[in-house]
Amino acid sequence: MNKTKKYLLSFVSVVIIALGAAIFWGWKNLVSSPFEITETVYIYVRPMDTEDSIRRQLTDVAKARSLYGWTIARWLTDFQPHTGRYAVEPGESLLNVYRHLKHGHQAPVRFTVPSVRRLEKLAGVMAQKLMLDSADVAFAFSDSIFASNYGYKVATLPALFIPNTYELYWNTSLEGFMERMQRENATFWDAEGRNEAAQQMGMSHEEVITLASIIDEETANNSEKPRVAGMYLNRLRTGMPLQADPTVKFALHNDTLRRIRMEHLRAESPYNTYLHPGLPPGPIRIPSVAGIDAVLRHETHDYLYMCAKEDFSGTHNFASSYSDHLKNARRYQQALNQRGIR
Repeated sequence: MNKTKKYLLSFVSVVIIALGAAIFWGWKNLVSSPFEITETVYIYVRPMDTEDSIRRQLTDVAKARSLYGWTIARWLTDFQPHTGRYAVEPGESLLNVYRHLKHGHQAPVRFTVPSVRRLEKLAGVMAQKLMLDSADVAFAFSDSIFASNYGYKVATLPALFIPNTYELYWNTSLEGFMERMQRENATFWDAEGRNEAAQQMGMSHEEVITLASIIDEETANNSEKPRVAGMYLNRLRTGMPLQADPTVKFALHNDTLRRIRMEHLRAESPYNTYLHPGLPPGPIRIPSVAGIDAVLRHETHDYLYMCAKEDFSGTHNFASSYSDHLKNARRYQQALNQRGIR
């Protein structure tokens, strides 16, 4: 064998050994964990993200010491990133993370529908937890065609959202979110005899939730809510205006009012239940489950009036006659004056 062939053979051998060593070390890096983390972290892949931006997140967020194995995997397979939220666990192999990202195996988000007063607040929470733009969501919530697609008016759309916790994917679209809320709404009403209770009361789901939203604003005391519900139902049955202060605050777009005065009661709005009998056009907040169930399982009594207790405990004095109500109201007004609340 001449020297040229011998050198060529030696060179090829070195290349093969070097390549084998590179593949071996790459594979070792790939099947081991390069992540220096002590708790689960998440990688977020957006539509504009490239492989480079994903690698930066693995380095910056997941604190990967080396991504050499990733390079080997890219040589061997095709990689197209999928939008989503992906978990990286302590001790997890780079290969496992690579597979999740390659195949779109996301980690779900636990999303809690908040009991908020206005849907733009819900839009903001959605944007914090999901790959959605709060302005786009708020605009959709205010659009009558969008609301009608899901069987609601803009005013009644808050009735769709049941404030529970759900597992969703971070890249869920607004349409996907709404469809999920429709399914969850149906499941909620099918459970625990809620549909039957509403039917027996002669109320629609939207009417129950509208009344529940007022009750939630009146008291945070869950044990008192069925009594408050019974009082308002008595008013509805007799044709008496609800005269609910929270509806005035909603009409004025002022949730900070601590004392309702005569000029507030004259505010012209379909939500002002001092001026307009019956329920307002829709919920004044997304009510709590406790508030909804308080309406469906309300107390039966003859109370027509309620007034906050003068001890500021957050509970109320109830009365069947207007004269007794005035006595309760005077005590509360005196307490407000003593504390300098205007």
